[in-house]
Amino acid sequence: MMQLSVSSQMTILQKLEILSDAAKYDVACTSSGVNRGGDGFGIGNTTLAGICHSFSADGRCISLLKILFTNECIFDCRYCLNRRSNDIPRASFTPDEICELTIQFYRRNYIEGLFLSSGILHSPTYTMELIYQAIYKLRTVHHFQGYIHVKAIPGADPHLIWKVGLLADRMSINLELPTAEGLRMLAPNKQRKHILTPMRMIQNGRKENQNDLMLYRHAPKFVPAGQSTQMIIGATQENDYQIISVAENLYQKFDLKRVFYSAFVRVNDDAMLPALPGGPPLLREHRLYQADFLLRYYGFAAGELLSEQRPNFNVFLDPKCDWAVRHLEQFPVEINRADYQTLLRVPGIGVKSARRIIGARKSASLHFEDLKKIGVVLKRALYFITCNGRMMYQTKLEEDYIVRNLVDPKEHFPFTKDGMTYRQLSLFDTQPEQFTDIQSESKKCIRL
Repeated sequence: MMQLSVSSQMTILQKLEILSDAAKYDVACTSSGVNRGGDGFGIGNTTLAGICHSFSADGRCISLLKILFTNECIFDCRYCLNRRSNDIPRASFTPDEICELTIQFYRRNYIEGLFLSSGILHSPTYTMELIYQAIYKLRTVHHFQGYIHVKAIPGADPHLIWKVGLLADRMSINLELPTAEGLRMLAPNKQRKHILTPMRMIQNGRKENQNDLMLYRHAPKFVPAGQSTQMIIGATQENDYQIISVAENLYQKFDLKRVFYSAFVRVNDDAMLPALPGGPPLLREHRLYQADFLLRYYGFAAGELLSEQRPNFNVFLDPKCDWAVRHLEQFPVEINRADYQTLLRVPGIGVKSARRIIGARKSASLHFEDLKKIGVVLKRALYFITCNGRMMYQTKLEEDYIVRNLVDPKEHFPFTKDGMTYRQLSLFDTQPEQFTDIQSESKKCIRL
C-alpha cells in the first residue's frame, strides 16, 4: 500500500465544518439497498432500510455522515464551489481522521454509515488511494460493518476502484451534466468517456462477482448495493425529455440502481452560468424524480412521458397524471378486471396498492370504499376508474375538465378524514349538477 499523507494545521473539528458543508451538493438521499448482519466481532450492521435520513437547513435530504475527503481540486468546473479558481477555505482529512469521525459518530448514534466523496487532490489516482486507505482501515482495523457509499474518481487507476468496490456497499460516479456538450462547456477538464469507463467497469465487476458468489459462497462481494450517478439540472439548456432519455439509457445499459437529480444552485459568479431569478429549479427536480420512479417501477418509457414535440413536464401536474389526461382513450379502467400493468398506469394507484387490488379482488368484488382502505388516492384516481362498471361520480372524460379539477385547490369532490364524505352544498355552487349522484351516498344540508 502506498504511504500517502495529507498535512494540515487545522483541527479535525475545523475540517469537519468545512468538508461537511462542501459535501451538501452531493445527493445521497437513499437507503442502503443491502442486507448485512454484524458477525459479533465488529460494530454496526446494514439493513435494506437501515440508513437514517436527516434534512439540512435548505431542505435537502442528507443521510449518513456525508463529507468530502478534501475540497482541494485540480479542476476548474464553472458550476462547482470547490473549483480551483475559487478563493475559499481548503481542508483535507487524513484516512485516520475519517475513521475516527465515523466511529465516534456511530458510537454516539448520530449516523448509521458513511457517504464519502472528494475533490481531486494532485491526481485522480492519488485521491482514490487516500479514499481506499480510509475505507480499508475502517473495515479491517476498526471492524466497521455499517453502510459505506463511496464516490469513485473518474480517471483513477481501475485496480484501485476495484479494491474500493470490495469494501464499499455502494459506489457512484457523477455524470455531472446530462450531455457531453454541457460537460465541454462548463467542465472542460472532464470528459464523458472518463466518466462512463469506470461505470462500465463497476457494472462488469458486479456481474463477474455474482458468478463467483454462485460458485464460492464466501467470495467477497463487489459493490453489493449497486452503483448510482448524479446529474445537475438547470445549469445547461437540456430539456426534460433529453434528461429522462439519458437516465433511461443509463438504467438499461449500465444497470444503475439510481439516477439522482440535483437542482442547479448558482454558487459562482460566472458569465457561462444561467441566472436564477426564481431560485434553484426545485419543482423541476421534483418532477424528474417522479418521472424516474415511473421509469423504474411503473413500466413507462421516456418516449411515452415526453417527446420532441412536448419536451418538458407540466409543472402543475405530476408526470403520471399528465400522461393519463393525454391518453384518455385508455380510460376508464375497470378495477375488478384490469391487469397489474394497467392498474399501475392509473393516477393515484401505486405499486403496493395495485398488488393489494389484485390480491383483494380474488375473494370479493371491490368498491370505492374498499379502494380507499387499500391505499388508492381517490382524489386522483376517481377520474380514471370504474368499480363494477360505475364511476364514483358523474364526471366528464375530458382533458380540460380533469386538469381543472386536479389543479384547482378547491376540488369539486373534497374528502374528509374517512375518505368517503363530501362538503355541504351551497346555493352559491355554480355547478350543482355535478353532485346529483352524491345525495344517495351521504347526508347533506343546504345552507340557506
